[in-house]
Amino acid sequence: MADLLGAIEATALATALRGSTWAYPLVNAGHVVGLALLFGAIVPVDLRLIGLWRDLPLIHFLRVLVPVAAAGLAVAALFGLLLFAANARDYAASGFFLAKMGMLALGIANAAAFHALRRRQAAGDAGRAVPGQRVIGAASLAVWLAVIVLGRLIGYF
Repeated sequence: MADLLGAIEATALATALRGSTWAYPLVNAGHVVGLALLFGAIVPVDLRLIGLWRDLPLIHFLRVLVPVAAAGLAVAALFGLLLFAANARDYAASGFFLAKMGMLALGIANAAAFHALRRRQAAGDAGRAVPGQRVIGAASLAVWLAVIVLGRLIGYF
């Protein structure tokens, strides 16, 4: 594993990121923009799942905000992979990084479970509550907040 991580760090792209005054900070900013899109879209959906804004149909939240969250996840993942490549061995040895990856997997699994439950509902029931949606929404908020906090801690420890 150490050889693979070393090889990742030795790529021209990773070397350029480490050697540039501007590249790494700009890639980091791209990662933050992705997180902002992701979390900014997830929070209103999760609050609606928990029970706020019950007079507004959930489907309207989902139609607008799920594509924004997905785009944010894609942007954050792309820039996150670049950040990882620049210091792969350090990140792979970080407990905070490993915890972040675990929480990231939980967040994606939670979203997938929610959308699987929604797909099972009959088309005519699109406005009906998803079973366990309050738990799904609360778990999503907690997990994605943990991803953000753990990500910030990586840079300091």
